[in-house]
Amino acid sequence: MATRLNDDTIPGSPWTIDAARGAANQPRAAIPVIGPDDVVPIVPGHDLWDMWQIARADGSTVIAGGRSWWFFLATPQLDDPEARHDRARIRLTSHGADGWRDHGWVYEPGFTPGSREWSGSAVLEADGETLTMYFTAAGRHGGAPSFEQRLFETRGRFTVDGDTPHLSGWSEPMESFAADDHWYARADETEAPATGIKGFRDPGFFRDPATGHDYLLFVGTAGWTTEQLNGVIGVAERTATGWSLRAPMVHALGVNSELERPHIVMHAGRYYLFWSTQGRRFAPGLGAPTGLYGMVADRFEGPWRPINGTGLVAANPTNEPFQAYCWWVTGELDVISFVDYWGLGDGVYPSDPARRRPRFGGTAAPWFRLAIDGDRVTIA
Repeated sequence: MATRLNDDTIPGSPWTIDAARGAANQPRAAIPVIGPDDVVPIVPGHDLWDMWQIARADGSTVIAGGRSWWFFLATPQLDDPEARHDRARIRLTSHGADGWRDHGWVYEPGFTPGSREWSGSAVLEADGETLTMYFTAAGRHGGAPSFEQRLFETRGRFTVDGDTPHLSGWSEPMESFAADDHWYARADETEAPATGIKGFRDPGFFRDPATGHDYLLFVGTAGWTTEQLNGVIGVAERTATGWSLRAPMVHALGVNSELERPHIVMHAGRYYLFWSTQGRRFAPGLGAPTGLYGMVADRFEGPWRPINGTGLVAANPTNEPFQAYCWWVTGELDVISFVDYWGLGDGVYPSDPARRRPRFGGTAAPWFRLAIDGDRVTIA
């Protein structure tokens, strides 16, 4: 059994109950209601969700051939959209003046070591061609079904001829680092509990401009406590011999169990750490919505303080609480997400797969942009 640390020895900056409670009933943070005209498939007959762009090490979005380049998790449409997590693979798309285009699967079946591929990040090096993909391998290729999560990276070549992309020469996937069973619990469950699976996923690259040091952020589960609400944002630092785990940057003990897709955006010399989480992952009674959350710091080491005093940046509207998820903020402060369960009307989660299928968007949601003024971040 994990040992519970004293409050004064818990690592990282806390996201407190009081801050999260303040995220309830914030109508100014609500994104517009998604309508039928917003639900445009990127790949007909397929569902697409969590996404990340090809970025430079400084966080700026790569534009090549007049387009930005995005990886999505994807599957052919299934009878139950919730089954998509068991078959997810990474797919390349691009976005330009004519909207979205599809460019196919990134890896051949069986190339990556998991039974499916989950989210990550992608960095284009200074030569303009060498691309490193950081991703989550879920389960094991050829193994029994599980929710095991491991972090991997592979390097290839990315070029654009006109507006046609070419991905080639991927190196053998290499495990970046593993959970240590101290700061971070191992995510190796064979069945998903009702309270949500443990986390060791979503590697997000960040280079600190103050030091030039490279980091990988990830969603983790605190390894030192038996608290059920035990979400943390973990970090590893690149050293001369590889990645080295560090103590968590942020923890949400007693508040939230899942701080997903963490990533940092620099603005006016400050560090803005963003993540997504769902309303059902909060402590009972808090009333905080599904949305984009974050903290801000004056240096990478922290301390981190909740953006807007609560952490909430943008949220689904109260009458459509499930309409979008997985918000990703670019270095240019543009925000993308995917259309989840939209047009419900009654705001009730569709528990029946037959009702879920027609209401699941499975495509990119409308973009919006952030405005930043110190610790205040709002929808522009």
